[in-house]
Amino acid sequence: MELTKKRRCHILKNSICFVLVVVSVCCLSILIFSMLRLPDISLGSTSIHGEVFRREEIGKFAEMMIEMLPEDLAFTIFVPSVKAFDRELKLQVNDSLVGDNVNNTYAILSRILGFSAVPRTLSSIMVPFGEEISYDSLSGLTLYISKSSDGKLLVNRVESERLDLKKGKIVIHIMDGVIMDAEFEQSVQPDYNEGD
Repeated sequence: MELTKKRRCHILKNSICFVLVVVSVCCLSILIFSMLRLPDISLGSTSIHGEVFRREEIGKFAEMMIEMLPEDLAFTIFVPSVKAFDRELKLQVNDSLVGDNVNNTYAILSRILGFSAVPRTLSSIMVPFGEEISYDSLSGLTLYISKSSDGKLLVNRVESERLDLKKGKIVIHIMDGVIMDAEFEQSVQPDYNEGD
């Protein structure tokens, strides 16, 4: 009688362990498959979520920022859209990549890269609805990331335009604004006293 109680207890413990292992393996495989499903971009043309996406849609400045990161290391970068570069930094390709402006443009882009890149993979599905998560960027700026009800990411109050593009191990989110600290933002603002 004592032996059957021990045997039942042993069988019960083994079945609980078996169920826990199966559930853990299933959760891990779901996480791995969801990470592998991110679309991969090349900086030419490719298909993303069934739509054709051209290099011009990312923009030359975002392309330059992405090329500054090694493809074989995990990074997430929140790059400004073409309109955001023009609107907030007054950067336009035809003016910024000619003559003496090239070095200045690279300096600005490397600073923006430092503010907007985190050394980890962060797809939009990893950000829970109704919660805010935070990570330090390469430059040490804290990025506060949340997801709106329509699925867009908000990073330091800058809303996303396109999500979950991928190049190598780099996850790319196109933002409708430029993520930067207050000091750098002040330095790139136009000086209104120059005309006086």
